[in-house]
Amino acid sequence: MASLFQKFQKAVKTLAKRPAFSKDPRQLQFEADINRLFLYLSYNQLGKSADEADVEEIIERSSKTSAADQQIQVQENVHSQIKTFCTFMDEILLPSEKTVTDPFESSQQANTLPRRSGLSFAVGRSVSPTNDSAVPQTKPLSQAEVSQKLKDQLGYTLSIKPSQIPHKDAGQGLFVDGAVDVGAVVAFYPGVVYSPAYYRYIPGYPKVDAQNPYLITRYDGNVINAQPWGSGGDERQLWHGRKVREIKADVKGVEKGSEKIWKLLSKPLEGNQGDNSEVLELRNPLALAHFANHPPKGVLPNVMICPYDFPLTENNMRIYIPNILFGNAEVKMRRFGSFWFKSGALKNSGSHIPILKSLVLVATRTLQDEELLLNYRLSNTKKRPQWYAPVDEEEDRRRWS
Repeated sequence: MASLFQKFQKAVKTLAKRPAFSKDPRQLQFEADINRLFLYLSYNQLGKSADEADVEEIIERSSKTSAADQQIQVQENVHSQIKTFCTFMDEILLPSEKTVTDPFESSQQANTLPRRSGLSFAVGRSVSPTNDSAVPQTKPLSQAEVSQKLKDQLGYTLSIKPSQIPHKDAGQGLFVDGAVDVGAVVAFYPGVVYSPAYYRYIPGYPKVDAQNPYLITRYDGNVINAQPWGSGGDERQLWHGRKVREIKADVKGVEKGSEKIWKLLSKPLEGNQGDNSEVLELRNPLALAHFANHPPKGVLPNVMICPYDFPLTENNMRIYIPNILFGNAEVKMRRFGSFWFKSGALKNSGSHIPILKSLVLVATRTLQDEELLLNYRLSNTKKRPQWYAPVDEEEDRRRWS
């Protein structure tokens, strides 16, 4: 199996860099990433019984399948894995009579809860008390207990420990506890999702990343702020993303005069966008992707980012997707250079399925009791921190072109 994977890895490097589909560098890099994900996730589906003919078929299929079709297959493969994860979580947390008689009741209850505006998260307004009785009852297990039970079911879980990266700013790292196969979904990137239309409501705007290292941007411009999620919690509750949980951010440096000015200018905007709230499972052991560190010089990453569009029609899975959307209206945006402009409201068609745009981490090789390392791909047009060693400068350049 090891020799098969080496052959497969060689194909990943070759096919992912083919000059395909688009002249736009950013789009080209996106398609290259989807190509890699298509290969890894397809390889994962083969399982341990894969032979050389199976690997050859995946490689051939990758070279002949369009980027759009690969993207669809990636979504389906990720969704299948997450569906299995959600089934395990139900078995762990739901009372036995719930799993037998009405496995969807908890999610339906969650969807009937009143929605509030995410604006209060931005401006710090108080809200009316939540209806705790509407939150479905689960087994009284701590986050640590849920994590151990998930490892027993899935074969792995995650933990936060001091990073093994030999740098003074490494801080905390994310570790896999157990064995993970190539192409497995290892972690969710939790938090509040801001579409480009709502950038101005991100706390700290316009210098949103000055004191918050837990922000990540998808290719489509959606930003996820994981700071309010922290490391999760010990219960299932109505979560609106306002409370900033304890999280040890390794943000160094002295606040200079210019930083004080930015802080004065960065008060979140007021408006009437409304506040989304969802019943979410804060004990989700895999909702810790924001703790993954960038690899040190000479070390390759062992996970990669994968966009995951969760279909909100999957009511029975919603409670385990650790994200909420800021704002309550979809706005069509168009990108021009580094700027985004509104170009009208999205119109719902009969076939339109509402989605929540999130991110997951996918393993790029077999993992066993080790630290997860993610290529941060910081922009090479800005000053980068001392600890940042580029994995591939050309990829960084295309990503942020």
